[in-house]
Amino acid sequence: MVLDLVLIGLAITLYPLPIMAFVLVLSSPGGVWKGLAFILAWLACLVAVIAAVLLLTGGEPPAPRSPPSTAALAVKLAIGVSLVLYGEHRRRRRRSATPMDRGRSASDEAEPASRVHQASVWSAAGLAVLLQPWGMVAAAASTVVEADLAHGATYLALLAFCILASASLLTMELLMVFTPTRAQRLLTGLRSWLAAHQDQAIVAICLFLGITLAGKAIFQLTS
Repeated sequence: MVLDLVLIGLAITLYPLPIMAFVLVLSSPGGVWKGLAFILAWLACLVAVIAAVLLLTGGEPPAPRSPPSTAALAVKLAIGVSLVLYGEHRRRRRRSATPMDRGRSASDEAEPASRVHQASVWSAAGLAVLLQPWGMVAAAASTVVEADLAHGATYLALLAFCILASASLLTMELLMVFTPTRAQRLLTGLRSWLAAHQDQAIVAICLFLGITLAGKAIFQLTS
């Protein structure tokens, strides 16, 4: 369970779409407070999903080969396959896109970026919920089914997952609080890099995590 949560947490924290939105939120007027609202809403989603799963399981992992255990593995397999298909779709779309299409895509992003820049604190919180990579969060939920709350280490693993899945956001927020001038330079550079490499990053993350989850689920279902 722990290794799966680490991989999923890394994928969530490195996923480009929420990072790009968070950069825009932090760069807007009152960005620190908007960023805090974004992070709190982001964490609330993760905690709510974990709590819901633990309530369903009672904090005890289902017996191997039992219907709940098999169902959780089937869900993980479906999510893994979906991530692979989505990553491949993004890869093929990028390869077939012409320079004109890419330029049009960049211009299409300008208006949403402007709206994010003008967002309120509540809008920033709503944006965090909207941009949560729910497929990956669902994969985490199917993994948390294995959690055994009888062991104290389980609580630490779940807490570490929430922190890891939010690490990129927390880092940017702390930089903006303690070194705002440097943070602005770094965020500007990060935004430029994401604008140029966002698709490649999405493809790499989705393919790696999808293959890993699907492969492990198939192994556990057939062994």
